[in-house]
Amino acid sequence: MSVSDLLFRKYNVPGPRYTSYPTVPYWTDSPTESQWVESISEALTEGRRQGAGAALYIHIPFCESLCTYCGCNTRITRNHGVARPYVESVLKEWALYRARMGSDFELSEVHLGGGTPTFLSADDLKFLIEGILEPVKISVNSEFSLEADPRVTSRDQLDVLSQLGFKRLSLGIQDFDPKVQEIVHRVQSKEQVADITQIARSLGYTSVNYDLIYGLPFQTQKSIRDTVEVVRGLLPDRIAFYGYAHVPWIKPSQRRFTEADLPSGDEKRALYELGRTLLEEVGYAEIGMDHFALAKDALWQAYQQGSLHRNFMGYTSRFVTPLIALGVSAIGDSGRAFAQNEKLVEAYQSRVEKGEIPIQRGHLLTSEDQILRRHILNLMTRMETNWRDSELQAPHLALALEKLVELQNDGLVELTSSSCRVTPQGRPFMRNVCMAFDARLAEKAPNSRLFSQTI
Repeated sequence: MSVSDLLFRKYNVPGPRYTSYPTVPYWTDSPTESQWVESISEALTEGRRQGAGAALYIHIPFCESLCTYCGCNTRITRNHGVARPYVESVLKEWALYRARMGSDFELSEVHLGGGTPTFLSADDLKFLIEGILEPVKISVNSEFSLEADPRVTSRDQLDVLSQLGFKRLSLGIQDFDPKVQEIVHRVQSKEQVADITQIARSLGYTSVNYDLIYGLPFQTQKSIRDTVEVVRGLLPDRIAFYGYAHVPWIKPSQRRFTEADLPSGDEKRALYELGRTLLEEVGYAEIGMDHFALAKDALWQAYQQGSLHRNFMGYTSRFVTPLIALGVSAIGDSGRAFAQNEKLVEAYQSRVEKGEIPIQRGHLLTSEDQILRRHILNLMTRMETNWRDSELQAPHLALALEKLVELQNDGLVELTSSSCRVTPQGRPFMRNVCMAFDARLAEKAPNSRLFSQTI
């Protein structure tokens, strides 16, 4: 067995994906509505001083069918009559924020996620976005983006959104192998993906992203090779090449297949290495964790310039705060607090109707949380982090340094007295490196299964 194989087996343990720190299972001190609004207001004020507006995430939970790999909050229905009442609730929630913080809003980013945002008709999308944008100012260099399912996306939908300022499109592809598509209940043709990609570009979308997943049931090196060959022919500007997160104890739909159907740890990593090699051959460069971009794309340029950022929506080309989140289960981030909305559509709509910002849970970050969050963000966006002498007094940073020594001995990081840098060999182990800084995970290891494997 090679050294590489031994390391993969050693470090392939359950661990968080670090879309936030602290991670959601370790949130403890939820903000009240007034605390949350105050933290958003302070972040808006700071943003104005820096000449930036807020980011806005809108969650559309509806899907016509369930993809069994999915870990998102969804509502499966073919009844499109639910769309307009839901959109009206989202606009009412937006009005609640504006009423509490005044009308002096400026937006730098808007992102539609789901679920399937293109579950909404072109008319409903227009009604939603016009209602969001009408009362606010839009930053000069704003970025509007959406996620879409190629199977239920039309020219009319993309055209309406393009006219309203949307220029970035992310398509969920996952895999083109028919056997894999069937088992994960995501059957879509190469032609559907090619058509939507061409339509988006003809309408002026300047960046198209494809989501791919490795480690799905029945995937082989041939299926990865065939999928990436199609992708290389279409040449999207960005690619998210994620490892499949198998968490059937959280998402029962994943029990449609068993662990025996999944590539093993070593096999799974080989799928990633093959995909990465094939992508790099045609000019994609790896940035952050499991993300690739062409040199002309803003995400690659941000990585080169050191401005790359990561939040609940994934990697973004710049740091924008606050992130205000609308819709069921959506998570906002003010910089010093997180807040997640009610997870059930009915509960969400009921609270909005009562005039409440529908926070179900959240977390007020401590000073130590903010220090450790900064280091984890730096690692995931810059592959390195530096600490000040004063931070070494924090007991958990000292504990992190002890854990990093072992990672250094294995060639995964390089340490100095004030810094940690992830080596090229350490990139596949990024989540493990971040875990060294996770004080809450160190304090209280989960007593039940929470996380997917790190590799």
